[in-house]
Amino acid sequence: MRSHYVLISFLFLILITTFIPHFISFAHLSHTPHYNGGSNRDGMGKYYPYMALDPEYATPNKPTQITFSVQDFDGKDVYGIETMVEIYQESTGERVKGFPWTVRDIGDFNLYYVFPYPGSYEIVLSVANDDKMVNHNQLDPPRSILSSITDCNCQRVIFNVNISDSWGLVRNSLLAISILTPIIVLGIVLGRIYYKRRNQTLDAIPEKENLKYIIMLLAIAGGLVHMAIFPEHGSLQIYYSVFLMAAAGAQVAYGILYILINFAGDSYSGNNRKYILSQYKKRVALNLFGLIGTSVLIGLYAYSVIIAPPLSPDNKAENIDAAGILAKSVEIFLVIGIVYLIAWEKQRVKKILVSAK
Repeated sequence: MRSHYVLISFLFLILITTFIPHFISFAHLSHTPHYNGGSNRDGMGKYYPYMALDPEYATPNKPTQITFSVQDFDGKDVYGIETMVEIYQESTGERVKGFPWTVRDIGDFNLYYVFPYPGSYEIVLSVANDDKMVNHNQLDPPRSILSSITDCNCQRVIFNVNISDSWGLVRNSLLAISILTPIIVLGIVLGRIYYKRRNQTLDAIPEKENLKYIIMLLAIAGGLVHMAIFPEHGSLQIYYSVFLMAAAGAQVAYGILYILINFAGDSYSGNNRKYILSQYKKRVALNLFGLIGTSVLIGLYAYSVIIAPPLSPDNKAENIDAAGILAKSVEIFLVIGIVYLIAWEKQRVKKILVSAK
């Protein structure tokens, strides 16, 4: 049994070490910018800037929101700063758009631009050190060295973005493959083991074996979906990050425990009533863990799409998307399977105990 705990602990360690960088708050951005956006590690003077595009996989000739969040190095909001934003096309070095020096009531602000062509662009954010030393409501002349602060009492930071017609589709396709491939491979492996056991033993395969295999796959599939949606939701609040990873880890661990228990064979053999009851209680505890946990996840999702969830950054209900529908569909089927299996286990143990008298 100790090896089981080692396996689960190792899995949890992999999850945490893989995703711990995302636990760092990305200011007040609507999503974790893992492609077009992010932050400048060195900051800019006394400020720490963040930037993100929405949609993140922006395409040419469509409106794109550019979100900035400027904070101090303690992660606190800053007020009354004056900014200038420029957009340069990397291939030509030409400034294609400029937003003049503007006083911002708060360091969080949005700008909008339609990128004309696919390719790489450089977004330059300038923040004045002293708003009395800049040209209010005007643009500075374009520069060949974008980071240069010559003749400007300001600090500058450059964000590189890429505009593409197809990269969003490529990313979504890879994400779908990353979710489906482990599920399909695990399903094939478990199916082969199942049929091998059935063909090599003279005894009948334990009852409801198919249902147990389905529960394993559904639990692990639910966990993988939560991992997949983590980048899009994790940055809304640090608590969302913890919740999503805890849910994913619990679901995957639940599926693995089911695999281990199922491969252990029939726990109700023999006539020892105490042993049979002990094994039954363990299975009931595992099933209740899956049932309660999954029901809570379904309930929280329903709550979040009807009412703004606690600590929501914009105090709005969550949007219903394909990933959410997929995750909840998997979990609903999982709940149905667990409820049926709990009822069946109860009836089965009753019959075994009666026959063991």
